[in-house]
Amino acid sequence: MRCMFCGCDDSKVIDSRSADEGRTIRRRRECISCGKRFTTYETIEDTPVLVVKTSGLRQAYDPQKIKNGVIKACEKRPVSLEKIDKLVDTVTKQVYNTMEQEITSKKIGEMVMEELKKIDEVAYVRYASVYRSFKDIASFMEELKKLMEDK
Repeated sequence: MRCMFCGCDDSKVIDSRSADEGRTIRRRRECISCGKRFTTYETIEDTPVLVVKTSGLRQAYDPQKIKNGVIKACEKRPVSLEKIDKLVDTVTKQVYNTMEQEITSKKIGEMVMEELKKIDEVAYVRYASVYRSFKDIASFMEELKKLMEDK
């Protein structure tokens, strides 16, 4: 880290502390050349992920949208908000772990359905019916057959 007083590239860390609720590390440094002390802050670089919609439009990834959709699918089902939050966290980690700057809404939908299938099958079918926009009862039955085969 370059010293702000003399410009020397060499400094040593005297003290490190967590700041901003654990999202930042505050480091107290001392310049090797001039001996003056200064503070630096280290944060994780937040690279935004864009979701490519089926229409081709792009928008920033928003985990709240996933949560809202899953809550609707789980309406009147014995699924706790804690489980829903865990599902959203899991999908969010998967999205960021792809290391891609753009991800399709289809891929996110598949991730959500995979996790929802583990929690509640009725909620899974509800989510799939909206996500896959079943045209008729035959396509709906096809999805149910797949679900039964997986069991």
